[in-house]
Amino acid sequence: MKTAYALAIAALLVLPVAAQETRSFTDDLGRIVEIPLEPQRIASLQDLAITVPLIELGVMPVASHGRTTSEGEGFIRGSKVLTGVDFDNSGIQFLGNQPVDIEAVAAAEPDLIITTPWQDAPVEQLEAIAPTIVLDDEARGDFAIYDVLTEITGTQDRLTVLKDRYAGQVEQIRRFIDTGDVSVNVIQGVDGQVLSWHTYGALGKLLRDAGFTFPDRVEAIPEGEFERMSAETLPELDADFLFVTYRTDTGETPADAYAQLEAVMPNFCEFLFACKNNQMIVMPREEASASSYYGLGVLSYTVLSHISGRRFESKPE
Repeated sequence: MKTAYALAIAALLVLPVAAQETRSFTDDLGRIVEIPLEPQRIASLQDLAITVPLIELGVMPVASHGRTTSEGEGFIRGSKVLTGVDFDNSGIQFLGNQPVDIEAVAAAEPDLIITTPWQDAPVEQLEAIAPTIVLDDEARGDFAIYDVLTEITGTQDRLTVLKDRYAGQVEQIRRFIDTGDVSVNVIQGVDGQVLSWHTYGALGKLLRDAGFTFPDRVEAIPEGEFERMSAETLPELDADFLFVTYRTDTGETPADAYAQLEAVMPNFCEFLFACKNNQMIVMPREEASASSYYGLGVLSYTVLSHISGRRFESKPE
């Protein structure tokens, strides 16, 4: 019933969309889609991967996927702290979570829908509403998604500014820290196991771009992937500085990050050089993991303030 209703609404939207000048675009599923040359009403079906980057590029979507609080209120994950924009202070319509509400998508009257393989809403239903493209943010990489979004929205000048600012931030870290002589890693306790990534989101990108070194066990993880490991691997994941994150949008605190590592191994701190020497840095996950140039700036300052200009112990080989 819902699908039939959505398709009926979509039929009313065909004429305005068809009247726009279009061009061919090949999405990450290999589909060739006729999309507006200058889209004006974009519906984003992934908040962290698509909505936040669009807002940073100066493009306000008309509607977006989001998450819900325990009270059922919708929010764009990480966006309030990364961009200042959320459903409650903008005209962006909340489309629901996973999957999004097809009727809500149709009611937003988009002229372009951007979704990802993560989103469960069927593409065949979405493309009946408006031209729909699928962008695989995981395959492209967290920040490569900006390049394709810029191509779609014509915001190349804005992206150039964001990239130049980030390059300056990386150079500043290299100027004040001999990064090649400092080892780092990002770990996280989950369900009694410890997780580590080859490159952990924005934080991992910054640390690698700045030239820090990583433990051999981490370098062995294929690029773009992570591994779940047992407590016995903790010493192999150790470094001069360790970064651990907690999820603020679900109400977690730094204490939760410690508790999750305690669940991996009681008294875990005794087995980690960085923790024993007060060189384990605990930070909110949104800034650390999101595809956000603002987030990269926050992380750059965090790394500088924690590592530069201080005496610290180097982990024995």
